[in-house]
Amino acid sequence: MASDGLSRILQAADYLRPSHFGQLPLDTWIESAVKTWLVPVFRPFFRTLQWPIEQVLGGLQSLFVSVPFIIVLVLAGLGAWRAAGRGIAVFTILSLFLLDWIGVWKETMVTLAMIVTSVVFCVVLGVPLGIAAARSERTAAVLRPILDIMQTIPSFVYLVPIVMLFGVGMVPAVIATIIFALPPLIRLTNLGIRQVQGDLVEAGQAFGSTPRQILWEIQLPLALRTIMAGVNQTLMLALSMVVIGALIGAGGLGLTVYTGLGRLNVGYAAVGGLGIVLMAIILDRVTQALGEKGLVGGRRKARASAGAQRQDSAAAGKPDAGLESA
Repeated sequence: MASDGLSRILQAADYLRPSHFGQLPLDTWIESAVKTWLVPVFRPFFRTLQWPIEQVLGGLQSLFVSVPFIIVLVLAGLGAWRAAGRGIAVFTILSLFLLDWIGVWKETMVTLAMIVTSVVFCVVLGVPLGIAAARSERTAAVLRPILDIMQTIPSFVYLVPIVMLFGVGMVPAVIATIIFALPPLIRLTNLGIRQVQGDLVEAGQAFGSTPRQILWEIQLPLALRTIMAGVNQTLMLALSMVVIGALIGAGGLGLTVYTGLGRLNVGYAAVGGLGIVLMAIILDRVTQALGEKGLVGGRRKARASAGAQRQDSAAAGKPDAGLESA
């Protein structure tokens, strides 16, 4: 009897499921709204967004592809040596030499142009948004759910609205990469500025510094290591998304991987995968080293700024607020 009663309750509960009253045609509504309203109305706006990305991407791609291999090899080795030391410099030279040897040099340069373009626009957008979030709780509250959505949506899902709004090609792939890789930079910029000691900011205010001076001379130098960690994470996410962007017409190493998979040519796909791994290691090590140097340079700049403010205060007859903790 008890089991019969339980089964009836379950049947009644199952009858109350929303699907019994008809399926909500949400997919039809979204497709109709995009095709009949969003794309026709905002097409000029989308074209405007594409233009600067197209110009930067085209210029970098032409530059990287046209520069002779030996010049890129020397410049990359010197840059890695200056930023991360001799070991990373040797690894960079050997990796680039191998990439040219296995025949994916042009694809590597195309991928690098896409990554640099994506990271540049992420920095231009992400750092100001992170600063705004750090200085305003209301802005942080508005950005937080947006960033949560951007970070939880699967990477392949980004391609659907991008194709609908911007079409296919390298520029739409870079736009998808920018959206996908932007959140870590905003979050870590916000975190880095908030972690700057409050007494340093209060001391700067006591010496009469403007909010802009406090930001540029105290907060940003001391938060530079955290910001560079955000740039590093953005760069790694951009590399992964650029590879996925090959599905909508992007070139580079991602296209090599998907072409090999489509033809069941494991060797060809492995060559593209090897190029991606080597590039990721080089970029990761170099940006990490730049972050470590940024921490040292930021502390020196903040300390120098504190000394200058202390001297100005002494000349004006103000009491010392104790900025030596910088």
